[in-house]
Amino acid sequence: MEPSSSPFSSIPEVQALFASDHYIADRPLALTLKLAVDLQKPVLLEGEAGVGKTEVAKVLARALDTPLIRLQCYEGLDASTALYEWNYARQILHIRMAEQNPAARANLEQTIFDDRFLLNRPVLAAIRHPGPRPAVLLIDEIDRADEEFEAFLLEVLSDYQVSVPEIGTFKATLPPYVILTSNRTRELNDALKRRCLYLWVDYPSVQKEREIIAQRVPALDPSLRAAIARTMQALRAIDFYKRPGIAESLDWSRALLGLGVQTLSAEVLLETAGVVLKYHDDIERLRALDVAALITGPGA
Repeated sequence: MEPSSSPFSSIPEVQALFASDHYIADRPLALTLKLAVDLQKPVLLEGEAGVGKTEVAKVLARALDTPLIRLQCYEGLDASTALYEWNYARQILHIRMAEQNPAARANLEQTIFDDRFLLNRPVLAAIRHPGPRPAVLLIDEIDRADEEFEAFLLEVLSDYQVSVPEIGTFKATLPPYVILTSNRTRELNDALKRRCLYLWVDYPSVQKEREIIAQRVPALDPSLRAAIARTMQALRAIDFYKRPGIAESLDWSRALLGLGVQTLSAEVLLETAGVVLKYHDDIERLRALDVAALITGPGA
C-alpha cells in the first residue's frame, strides 16, 4: 500500500497538536504517530495500565478532526461482534411484509441480506467510514482477547478489508488509522506484531508527570503538584499488585484539590489511598511502610 499524503508535516507539529489538547507527547511517540499516518501502518502501544495509551487514540482523533471508533477487547470476543451483525428484528418484519406480496416473496432471498439490515460494528464501521478523513480505530486491550481474534485481525490490518459472506467484501477507500493497546497480560502473536509499528509507553519521569498534572489540573498548587509527582514515582518503585499510573495521578490531584489540601502528608496519603491504589492488599502494604519517607524522599 502506497503512503498517502500525511496530515502531519513534522514531528514537532504532532507534539504541538497533542500539547494543544493537554497531552504531552514525547518525541518517540510523536515520531511513531507520524510514521503511522504516513505509511498507513497500525500502531501497537504496549505498557502498564494507566500510562495513557488509550488517550493517545482519543487525542489523535481530535487532532485530525475525525471520528474515534473504539473496540474494547475482552475474553471471548468474536469476529462477528467486532465486524457486523444482522438486524434480525427488521429482517423478520421484512419477511412478514413480503409474505403478503407475491412479487416481494419471489425476491425475498435476494433482499433479506442487504445493506438495509446490516449493523456495522467497530471494525466494519471504521473500514466503511466515508471521510473526508480516515477514522481512528482504537482496538483497546488487545491482550484481553483470544488468539483466534488476533488471527481474524490479520486480514483487516494487512488489506483494510472485511468479508461479509452474504454480501461480499468491503475494502476501505480511506484506510483507518489503527491504534492497538496492550497491557501485556500475555504475549501477542508475532504475525500481528509484524503488521504494526511498535512503541513501549513507560511511566513518566517526575518532571514529565509534573507537566502532565499542570496541563490537566492547572489550579493545583505547584508545590503540591511536585509532591504528588515525586510520591507517585516512589509508589511505583514498590512491588504492588497494581502500580498506580498517570490516571491515578490525575484522579489524586483532582481529589486533593477538591479537599482543599495544601500540603501532602502521610496522613493525607493514607486517607486517600483508595484513589491511588485499587487493591486491599496494596493499601495494607502501604500502611506497613514508612509513608512519610515516601513523600519526603529524594528531591523533596
